[in-house]
Amino acid sequence: MSDPPAASKPLAPLTGGTLVMGTITLSLATFMNVLDTSIANVSLPAIAGDLGVSPEQGTWVITSFAVANAISVPLTGWLTQRYGQVRLFVATILLFVLASLMCGFAPSIQTLILFRVVQGAVAGPMIPLSQTLLLSSYPRERAGMALAMWSVTVLFAPITGPLLGGWITDNISWPWIFYINVPVGLIAAAMTWTIYRSRESARERRPIDGVGVALLVVWVGSLQIMLDKGKDADWFNSSFIVALAVIAALGFALFLAWELTDAHPVVDLRLFKRRNFSAATLSITLAYAAYFGSIVLLPLWLQQYMGYTATQAGMALAPVGILGIVLTPLVGRSTDRVDARVFATAALAIFALTFAMRGNFNTQVDLWTVVLPTVIQGAAVSCFFIPLISLALSGLRPDQIPAATGLNNFARITAGAFGTSISTTLWDHRASLHHAQLVEHITRFDPNATHAIAALESAGLSLEQVRALLNRLIDQQAFTMGATDVFNASAILLVVLIPVIWLARSQFAGARLEAAGAAH
Repeated sequence: MSDPPAASKPLAPLTGGTLVMGTITLSLATFMNVLDTSIANVSLPAIAGDLGVSPEQGTWVITSFAVANAISVPLTGWLTQRYGQVRLFVATILLFVLASLMCGFAPSIQTLILFRVVQGAVAGPMIPLSQTLLLSSYPRERAGMALAMWSVTVLFAPITGPLLGGWITDNISWPWIFYINVPVGLIAAAMTWTIYRSRESARERRPIDGVGVALLVVWVGSLQIMLDKGKDADWFNSSFIVALAVIAALGFALFLAWELTDAHPVVDLRLFKRRNFSAATLSITLAYAAYFGSIVLLPLWLQQYMGYTATQAGMALAPVGILGIVLTPLVGRSTDRVDARVFATAALAIFALTFAMRGNFNTQVDLWTVVLPTVIQGAAVSCFFIPLISLALSGLRPDQIPAATGLNNFARITAGAFGTSISTTLWDHRASLHHAQLVEHITRFDPNATHAIAALESAGLSLEQVRALLNRLIDQQAFTMGATDVFNASAILLVVLIPVIWLARSQFAGARLEAAGAAH
């Protein structure tokens, strides 16, 4: 590849067929990226079984990708300035394809996690860069519509991911959930280079906050490993978990001190001094943790304890994008007229409603009852990201927006990984508690228990078979009750977050403050 000329002035928007193809290309690459955050969820039991680990240990396949992805997002700005946005975008697509291929070939869970880390790391810059390239392709006055169209494509991935992942797992084999990225990625890379190589950004050498990056890796990685391994290691009864907790706490403290004093921080923590950025980022972070934890927990419960196949579990998750696809363009067009806090409040309220609906699930629940909250949740998703990001960025100077976007994305993606680990850990803890309480009733003095045991023995089951069957039924009840506990706790968290939204000023007030600051 020859060096394209660096752009020294604002680029003219694309037009006609080139604009259409550019939009499709950028959306295709982003679709592939987002697809990989959901396609593996319904395949976890199959991956875990094939590689000889428990489904809970299999969640590392999700969290390793998310953590690596989150850590690499703040590096997007420095990498873009160093290599150029078009070169970097094409390179991340090709590296993502290679990592996907390696994930499919992985012979063990350790190897798979390693390549998922690589995959997540190279995926970090893809979404911010796709947004940057897309916005440069459209006139400024059509920026909202461009992002709305991009969001619709991104929302289509949560529909496709669970269905495609479930079907591939049931009918082919789980490695193919990674192999399908290869042709998609190669096409996206070739088309991106063809359309955008003459629109390369200017490049310059700037210092990188190496100490900040190292501290970021240390504290986030230690905390994630602690959350993932804590249950198996008996938490703080293990010296290993205690050591991880100390490293995470010390690393976080040093990270805060360093980033607040460094001239070129990897994440600009000073942004949290701004009320809008703090309120919106806190809300999007905690709400996303609850949301992402649920979309990992739900298929695990359905497949392990409700007898669903991977395809059926995918059907239960896929409808989340239906209302999102319909409503997101409307929300995108309305954000310049409607207070973003209204949309964000509606999103949190709808999220809370859907979690409360899931909090009433039982072992007799049918597929439609499982699907209905997922369908409704799509309305919440459509009102969630665009308004909260608008609030977070309102009132910021143009030169602050890249750092703010990177920090906001880092917090959200990291919270998704932490939320997954916390949700599955709480699920297991609550299920163990419910199991112990239910077993207390299985005694020879309980008439219902003795009657059930006698009936099963009269049907020809041995005492050992009866015990195994009863234990399975108790497990099903206990883990269902544990899941509903997590869903109800998430509903409460989302309701509590609603007042936090209103600590922010409206985006219109933020725009007025920005204009006033520019005038002075």
